[in-house]
Amino acid sequence: MDFMSSLVEQRIKESMAKGEFDNLKGKGKPLELEDNSHVPEELRVAYKLLSNAGMIPEEMVVKKEIVSLRDMIRLCRNPDEQAVLKKKLTEKELRFKMLMEARGLRQSPVFQQYETKILKKYEGVE
Repeated sequence: MDFMSSLVEQRIKESMAKGEFDNLKGKGKPLELEDNSHVPEELRVAYKLLSNAGMIPEEMVVKKEIVSLRDMIRLCRNPDEQAVLKKKLTEKELRFKMLMEARGLRQSPVFQQYETKILKKYEGVE
């Protein structure tokens, strides 16, 4: 064990002895580990920062709405409501295509791999 590791261990033990870890949020509960295996390794830090800030790219928000609308259309039994939902779906799909073209992401091999994994996750295909 190098000097820095032993110093860190010592500080942790001192803090534990003082009870500084006794009132931490989530104490006694299992950790909620985030599965980011679907995110390419080179995008994980950026994804984590955005996620922690409560933000995701607009195209992913729109894509999630598209998946929800498709589910709603599939479950809807009222033809009039179904027509309204289909119109909303068309608008969202158009918006998604515009966002993708504006960002030039369709040509990025990294994004294509990432998009495939995200779509599988949203659609529950994994």
